[in-house]
Amino acid sequence: MFSVHSKRALGAASLWTLMAAAWAAPAAAQGPAACAFRGSLDEAYCDENRDMVADVPRDPARLRDPSTLVFAYTPVEDPALYASQFRPFLDYLTQCTGKRVVYFQVTSNAAQVEAMRSGRLHIAGFSTGPTAFAVNLAGAVPFAIKGGPEQFESYRVALVARADGPINSVADLKGRRVAHTSATSNSGNLAPRAFFPALGATPDQDYRVIYSGGHDRSVMGVNAGDYDAAPVASDVFNRMIGRGQVKRDTFRIVWESDPFPTSSFALAHDLKPELAQRIRQCFFDYRFPEAMRRDLGGNDRFWPATYAQQWAPVRAVADAVNAPYNRSAFDAESRRELEAEQRRNQQRQQQAPAATPPAAAPPAAAPSR
Repeated sequence: MFSVHSKRALGAASLWTLMAAAWAAPAAAQGPAACAFRGSLDEAYCDENRDMVADVPRDPARLRDPSTLVFAYTPVEDPALYASQFRPFLDYLTQCTGKRVVYFQVTSNAAQVEAMRSGRLHIAGFSTGPTAFAVNLAGAVPFAIKGGPEQFESYRVALVARADGPINSVADLKGRRVAHTSATSNSGNLAPRAFFPALGATPDQDYRVIYSGGHDRSVMGVNAGDYDAAPVASDVFNRMIGRGQVKRDTFRIVWESDPFPTSSFALAHDLKPELAQRIRQCFFDYRFPEAMRRDLGGNDRFWPATYAQQWAPVRAVADAVNAPYNRSAFDAESRRELEAEQRRNQQRQQQAPAATPPAAAPPAAAPSR
């Protein structure tokens, strides 16, 4: 029987094989349909109205009306945490759409994009950077961003370091160990690569990049002294402070960017139009209950959004670092994401024996970083 750690390692090792097989499925299913314009979209999709997202299929036989809708939220923090936070909304969505809605926990951006491309995921909250991969490679159609009464939520890239440490500027990162979250993350990787060179430190040249696997892991790693600093999404950092996971006075905000949109909420492009419209309206009519408002940074509703408009600054960052949101870039960055997960699994395995108490007591859980 596999241990928990070996199961995680096996899952990370086999995911890439499963993903590679799944990429061909949508294109094969659609056949060699004529398409006058695709733009940046994968060959499985068409953008003849030039709104930068996949068109609804013309063939009625390709439109989907599933009896159960599958929802997933970005793994910027612990997936189990979000499963609990979104439970009231999924209960409401079940009632509003008349269809059972279930939560699917994803452990990586790559797995979330693949799930929508393969047809297993119908509604999803993608983090800022991976939204563009989901649009181009998985036929995702962003339509909403969570926000408050006045406007949708935005965040800044915040470079955080320990307040008692020596880092006071981006240039001070030279020679240090700096946590980036994942290769596909806007705030945790692409934006720092675009902004930091002009501020005195080039990632991978002036400092060592270590992929932590998530914004919360980056923050906790800086808190524990495992990393010297980390660029993270300010909204995640502020939520962790609000929940009491870390103390604000432990950290120094070394630098902040201009605002970016937070996670997009997107639909699969091939849902029946009447179902897609019903889901959109359910989102816009919903008001978060008190516990959900507290857990999600004070946000209480969803605001309309489009990929063409709200994600323009994200695409500009990608252009600045020559990181196109295409299949080859996704493949390379997904491999890095999987390798980082494998390293974390190895660290857990190495830490587990040291944490095992004497005699026959059950082993303690390895620390999460």
